[in-house]
Amino acid sequence: MNERRLGMSGTAKRAGPVPTGEFICAKSIKAGIAKLVIIACDASDNTKKSLTNSCKYYNVRHIECGTMADLGKYTGSSERAVVSVNDNNFAKAILDRFRN
Repeated sequence: MNERRLGMSGTAKRAGPVPTGEFICAKSIKAGIAKLVIIACDASDNTKKSLTNSCKYYNVRHIECGTMADLGKYTGSSERAVVSVNDNNFAKAILDRFRN
């Protein structure tokens, strides 16, 4: 099921910039660029808390899905704890897959 959900993040990455990694995603959240933040289920508790708090403060949707290896695989990079989707249409498409 995660493959179906996270596959869209790979498509978003190929279509344009999709920041990965805690530091750059935090910058995207604070700059108001991030539309959806995907946090790996096996990310550290501190990482999850920091990103979740930032998302809540800046009113950015966030979900937990997959592992760090999954996020890296679908975005074409090494293991990543977090991915920021900065396009409204891709964010909506990913969220739609979670509702179904």
